[in-house]
Amino acid sequence: MAPNEILALLMFFSFISLVFSGFPVAWILGGLSVIFTALAIVLDVDFQIPIGLGWDYTSLTVDRIWNVMENWVMVALPMFILMGLLLDRSGIARDLMISFARLFGGIRGGLAITVTLIGLLLAATTGIIGASVVLLALLGLPVMLKEGYDASFAAGTVCAVGTLGILIPPSIMLVLMADRMSMSVGDLFLGAVFPGALLGGLYIVYILVFGLLRPEAAPAAKHDPVDWSAIVGLFKAILPPAFLILAVLGSIFMGLATPTEAAGVGAAGALLLAWAKRTLSWTELRDVLEETTQTTAFIFAVLLGATAFSLVLRGLGGDELIERALLSLPFDATGIVICILIATFLLGFFLDWIELTLIILPLVSPVVLNLGFDPVWFTVLFAVCLQTSFLTPPVGFAIFYLKGVAPPGIDVGTIYRGVVPFIALQILGLLIIFNWQGLVTWLPAQAYGP
Repeated sequence: MAPNEILALLMFFSFISLVFSGFPVAWILGGLSVIFTALAIVLDVDFQIPIGLGWDYTSLTVDRIWNVMENWVMVALPMFILMGLLLDRSGIARDLMISFARLFGGIRGGLAITVTLIGLLLAATTGIIGASVVLLALLGLPVMLKEGYDASFAAGTVCAVGTLGILIPPSIMLVLMADRMSMSVGDLFLGAVFPGALLGGLYIVYILVFGLLRPEAAPAAKHDPVDWSAIVGLFKAILPPAFLILAVLGSIFMGLATPTEAAGVGAAGALLLAWAKRTLSWTELRDVLEETTQTTAFIFAVLLGATAFSLVLRGLGGDELIERALLSLPFDATGIVICILIATFLLGFFLDWIELTLIILPLVSPVVLNLGFDPVWFTVLFAVCLQTSFLTPPVGFAIFYLKGVAPPGIDVGTIYRGVVPFIALQILGLLIIFNWQGLVTWLPAQAYGP
């Protein structure tokens, strides 16, 4: 093995090890880039990038970071984050909870179905896991526990449904993936529509079956009779988020706006809805802006660190090393993709989706594309695989979001038991998408195809 390849392996495994130190990931990525660049210089290891005559490593890194910061697609990230946080504070989800509970609460598992439907609507308007999980936990979990729902089942439902926002467009993860893959955000958004709906449908089927098999764990709730006033109330509650979904996704899918422009429309629409409901004070608005800034800064800090990390890793030949390792596996092209997805699933136990998107996806995607697979299909598969990382211990962020706001008596063990069936459902959804590529490719082909 060549010296540059040894350094590439040491760099990659150093990153995996240091993630467990609790040190900020952005600094780990940037620090390793500096350290291994220095080692390469001291050991006289050549980078596999054009160096010299004005193309020194420092200027190349600065150029790469500058390209990230001037990318107009990335402007959509803070706008989508702002939109999600505004909806979180506006009370729209609370109105949805009351209306859906009146309509579905009378069936076994009806409250869990209510949480799922609200989660689907929130996913199509926010795309922020933390906000969705916390909001669903505060609105739905106490009500389900009060009605006698099994604590693990209720907690698992909230956790799993809250993670749909990372897949269903507009998703900040898909925006990042489109940037890393140099793909159209619109293609990825369209490709993720049916897979996201599929997962939501699998959740609802599981809840209904669970209610039939264990009626004492998911009983029918006490509710007012369903009449025309209930239907009208549900329509009024759905109207605001439906308006926002149409404004954002409709403008993208119909070619009226770029994802960046649609993100601005969505943020303005969310601000308008919050103002119309008169539920957002100036203090809360300031908190929303501060949280938007902090979240955006965190994502971009990791993005800049990952840019430097990936440049050094590629310069040391890490991408070629991974490509040779994958192609040397004793499998056909399909088997190689399966191995990549299994490795991604296992890495999701320990790494956040941002690191996996910024580090792993750019390394494995050239191999998959050279094997002749559709890039939109593979990227959506990768996204579904990453969605499970929010539920798998020990770094299942949705679990810790829920634990932070859960009522007394809901411990981490209870939540872990509740999410296991939903992890299995996500794997089932992944298998369905893997075997029926049309679930991903049909909609983009209809919208943008010849």
